[in-house]
Amino acid sequence: MGNIIDGKKISASIKEEVKKEVEFLKEKIGRAPGLTVILVGEDPASQIYVKNKEKTAKELGINGEIIRMPRSTTQEELLKKIDELNNNPEVDGILVQLPLPSHIDEFQVTLAIDPSKDVDGFHPVNMGKLLIGKPGIIPCTPYGIIKMLEYEKIEIEGKNAVIIGRSNIVGKPVSILLLQRHATVTICHSRTKNLPDIVKGADILVAAVGKAKFVKGNWIKDGAVIIDVGINRDENSKLVGDVDFEEAEKKASHITPVPGGVGPMTIAMLMYNTLQTFKTHNSL
Repeated sequence: MGNIIDGKKISASIKEEVKKEVEFLKEKIGRAPGLTVILVGEDPASQIYVKNKEKTAKELGINGEIIRMPRSTTQEELLKKIDELNNNPEVDGILVQLPLPSHIDEFQVTLAIDPSKDVDGFHPVNMGKLLIGKPGIIPCTPYGIIKMLEYEKIEIEGKNAVIIGRSNIVGKPVSILLLQRHATVTICHSRTKNLPDIVKGADILVAAVGKAKFVKGNWIKDGAVIIDVGINRDENSKLVGDVDFEEAEKKASHITPVPGGVGPMTIAMLMYNTLQTFKTHNSL
């Protein structure tokens, strides 16, 4: 039976550190970090995510603001709003909740955010810094995965890491972070041949494919570490990951549950990134 990697517990410890530092810097500088989240449209899942971000910011002493814009908002109007926030010294972090309505170009929106306020870490400047190993803002979910491995004292150096999924949000950045820590990294995707055989060689598996219970228990090597990024609903509307948890748990040395694994880490790292941008803006 694998050890359960408790994302709630690890994220609580990161949030506690952020909270202490926010309190200290607030006294020193006279203001708290400012995080503004823009929500365009009424997507139900996005509404929940944004509410959680606002609640967490408040708990940690961060000035969290949500700007809600109707689905009919034009790209020009959204870019104008981002420009205002770029020029507002009280705002340290800007996050535009994805997905955006189809008439708005996601990439243009990402480009419009000041890279020093891009707490999602998706701006090409921050992605480029990540690629060449320079300090920048690291995307929240991949950074959270690394923090989990560090917290659990899981050795990364020299290990075979297999990532299923090549998205810009998780797959690619987490592969770079693991490479930087001297893992040997294989990125798999929908056109990968003999996927089960590749997964069987993984010491560390990161599943970010978005398909319920896609990774079967018999694909897992004994003693592997499994990080399940997926959030899906099964046929009974129960939240499940990309890995068949019941089967995989029998073989893994460590495994993240869904829910309660990677999810809480993403919000914790968003708050961590907001604190970092605040420190940068105040030359700390």
